[in-house]
Amino acid sequence: MNIKKNQQQPQQFSIGLLRAKPFLLAGFIAIAISGCSSSPLAKTAEMERAERTIARVEQARAGQYASNELAQARQKLQAANGALLKKDTVNADRYAVEASLDAELALARAELAQANSVNDEMKNNISILQQEMLRRTQGIQQ
Repeated sequence: MNIKKNQQQPQQFSIGLLRAKPFLLAGFIAIAISGCSSSPLAKTAEMERAERTIARVEQARAGQYASNELAQARQKLQAANGALLKKDTVNADRYAVEASLDAELALARAELAQANSVNDEMKNNISILQQEMLRRTQGIQQ
């Protein structure tokens, strides 16, 4: 009798599984569809460009010379991400373009500040050399 019970249970299980397959399949499909619909939109090309530009500016350490412009670029990139979450790709792109431009402005201002610093240093060195030459020529004349 024990043998017959063991043999009947697998058959009942397989019949139950056959009946449950459509429901299981429908459940998996529903989960897959809901998972896809809630996934965030992919970043736009402009957003990726803005991220690369900001990263390049940060690597150039432009923040010490143009921190306001770099902060504005970061804020606009955050605004672009917010717009993307709302599925507003038009505004996401607009904010991303503005972020790129602000980052490029920060880089340009930083490069200008660095060039001015080098220029001032060179002027100072030239002045020192001129003074030294003047002292030597005055010493020779006496």
